[in-house]
Amino acid sequence: MVTPCGASGSGQLKARDLRMLFSLSCSAKIRNLISFICFYMKKIIQLDLDELDRGILAALQVDGTLSAAELAGRLGLSTTTCWRRIQQLEQAGVIRQRVALLDRAQLGLDVLVFVHVRLASQGRDAIAQFDEAIRNRPEVLDCYTLTGEWDFFLKVVVHDMKEYESFFLDHLSKIANVQSVNSSIAVTVVKESTALPMRGS
Repeated sequence: MVTPCGASGSGQLKARDLRMLFSLSCSAKIRNLISFICFYMKKIIQLDLDELDRGILAALQVDGTLSAAELAGRLGLSTTTCWRRIQQLEQAGVIRQRVALLDRAQLGLDVLVFVHVRLASQGRDAIAQFDEAIRNRPEVLDCYTLTGEWDFFLKVVVHDMKEYESFFLDHLSKIANVQSVNSSIAVTVVKESTALPMRGS
C-alpha cells in the first residue's frame, strides 16, 4: 500500500502534520489578504486631482525646490492649505520624490545611445533574467519592454564610444538569451523633458 507523504500507515495525517498544513495555509491566506488590501488601498488613496493640485504639480515639475510658502504665494493659497495638498500628493504617490536634474554634458557624459534588444525566446523567465541583468547598470537610465519586433528598449548614457563598446561587449552581449542588438547614437537633442503633461493645463 502506498502511504501519502506525511501520513501514517492508517492513511491519516499526524497531528503535527495537520498543524504544519494549517500554519502554511494560514500564512498563504494572510499573504493573499495583505496583497488584496494593499491593492485596494492604492485605489482608495488615488486622488481626484483638481485645478489646484495640477497647479502645484506643474510648478514643482519646473522647480522642485519651491517651498510650500512660495507655492502658496504663486497659487493664491494659504501656506497651510498648500502644505497639506503637497503632503496628500506625496502620500498618494503622485509625487514620488524630489531630485536634482544634472547636466550630463557638464559631467562629460556626451554619448546618448538608444538600444533595441531582441531575445531568442520571450518567455517569462527569459524576460525576468534580462531584467535582473540590466536593472542595476548605472549607465542604463531607462529600460522598457516593448510590443512588436523588439523586446526591450534601453536609454544608455556614457562618456564616449569606447565606454559604450565596453558596456556592449562585456555586459549586454553576454546576457543569456540576447539574440540581437540595434544601437542608435543620438546626434542632436531637440527636446528633453521630465515634466509630465497636466490634464487641463
